[in-house]
Amino acid sequence: MKLNKANILLCLTALIMAGCASREVKLSDSPYSQAAAIKGQGGSYKVGKPYKISGKWYYPKEDYSYSEVGVASWYGKDFHAKKTANGEKYDMNTLTAAHRTLPLPSIVRVTNLENGRSLVLRVNDRGPYAKNRIIDISKRGAQLLGYQTQGTAKVRVELLEDESRELKAALLNEPMPSRYEKPAKATAYAQNVVVPKKQIEVYRASEPLPAYQNANAADKNYFVQAGAFSKQDTAHDLSRKLTQFGKTNVATADVDGKRFYRVRLGPFSFPEEAEVTLAKVRNYGIQNASVVRD
Repeated sequence: MKLNKANILLCLTALIMAGCASREVKLSDSPYSQAAAIKGQGGSYKVGKPYKISGKWYYPKEDYSYSEVGVASWYGKDFHAKKTANGEKYDMNTLTAAHRTLPLPSIVRVTNLENGRSLVLRVNDRGPYAKNRIIDISKRGAQLLGYQTQGTAKVRVELLEDESRELKAALLNEPMPSRYEKPAKATAYAQNVVVPKKQIEVYRASEPLPAYQNANAADKNYFVQAGAFSKQDTAHDLSRKLTQFGKTNVATADVDGKRFYRVRLGPFSFPEEAEVTLAKVRNYGIQNASVVRD
């Protein structure tokens, strides 16, 4: 079969378009990687001017202390593949959300107060405007939070200041916050990490998500493992340093007759939440860190 120049050009164009369409923004990636993926979809950082919807004014602003309790809804196929307010393409199968006034994008933690589930999401769209609802979540987010079928849920929405500031800095090519300027000390830990793989199940992003229909606050069993050490003092030293990223603990594990001290952060209810902390730990300099499930 022979291909003329027109057909070759058409094939190349299709491949390029497919490559662009496959760019997904992953919260587990570094802020710079997220920013590159966002820009690759045509997205950008924006706060926006005051605007009026159905007679009511809304005033977007940078509010890093934002925390609010209210009703969440979700949106799906009617908006799938359409542009979001910051220029990206909406994908109902990723973990994103719409908010009326937060900067775009922002990183938030949403907790379903009716079942205890919690999830980290990226706000990249505006809305909702019906019945005083405070956030509109993607279809996938609503599934994981356990309210897709009922349509709405009472939630708490909290803006994650560090993650939001870091993503803003990456998108605007501004200096990154100082907590990530520590690679020299952290690398020493990365070089001495030993991970006892026999006793952990490593979660990989390419695998399908587990089912959570019966999950509740007591089902948290995902951890970020920063490493395993033969010396207890070394493990506790690293554990203290990582408390800036969340709750840490040092657990023992015996492998082939030898005892190791595992440094972990968590637990988390969902792998997506753990991957956000994983990104922080890797940016700190511990590249061998991983998400594990007991």
